[in-house]
Amino acid sequence: MKILITGASGLIGRRLTETLLTQNHHITALTRAPERSKKILGPHVDLWDSLADKTSLDGFDAVINLAGEPIADKRWSNEQKQKLCDSRWQLTEQLAQLIKAGTQPPAVFISGSAVGYYGDQGQAVVPEDEPPNKQFTWQLCDRWEALALTAESEKTRVCLLRTGVVLADKGGVLAKMLLPFRAGLGGPFGNGQQYMPWIHIDDMVKGIIFLLQHETLHGPFNMVAPYPARNEQFSALLGEILNRPAFIRVPASVVRLLMGESAILVLGGQRAIPKRLEDAGFVFDHGELRQALEDVLGR
Repeated sequence: MKILITGASGLIGRRLTETLLTQNHHITALTRAPERSKKILGPHVDLWDSLADKTSLDGFDAVINLAGEPIADKRWSNEQKQKLCDSRWQLTEQLAQLIKAGTQPPAVFISGSAVGYYGDQGQAVVPEDEPPNKQFTWQLCDRWEALALTAESEKTRVCLLRTGVVLADKGGVLAKMLLPFRAGLGGPFGNGQQYMPWIHIDDMVKGIIFLLQHETLHGPFNMVAPYPARNEQFSALLGEILNRPAFIRVPASVVRLLMGESAILVLGGQRAIPKRLEDAGFVFDHGELRQALEDVLGR
């Protein structure tokens, strides 16, 4: 297949690109930093630095849209919130318009989203049809998804990736957690009862390829493992695997002081389950948290 990928040098995109190349697909990556991306992705990936001169995306079999400003790297000032939105909405709209403009458009558009679509759901089990709580993360993801869905037609199906915390050996949320945990300073946030939907990087990539290959699938998919963990459970298990104490609880008031409105990312949660993926026959290789953490940490 000929596949266009945005965000190819990111955590998910890098592993996805490597995997697709081993399967002999032809990959083009859209990137704002071609030289950096060439070093990361290697010589077998074609690079575009812009869509400005494109009139359609005819010739591609699939488009996979993973680009977006990292959501947890900075406090959510009004300016940062706008940057988070623009980095997702503008590119997604542009891709959708180019898909619609073609006469032989890509057969599938797989576009990013997040479990943040649902907002904080407390203890409720969250399949894909769960009504959202309309917080900022919902506003961000709802518009992002709506723009992607404008590409849908008889010729193009659209799949939406409502992704949880991706566990990987390098990068992502886990890399940020390891330093305090290895120093014996790790522990749960707030009361620790909030659910943390997670997925192993290999299952994330496998899931995207599953959606790529199954021509009847469309709409939203929770890209999460079947058994979400409470923050307290996750912290205790990570400490156990690292052979470090993990009892230093960070009070919710401190988290809110440090993170402002974005504290909802760690104090809230979603007990999201991959109902539509599993109903379609997808099988996880890393469905249990202990096994997934041991795998990415090389234990």
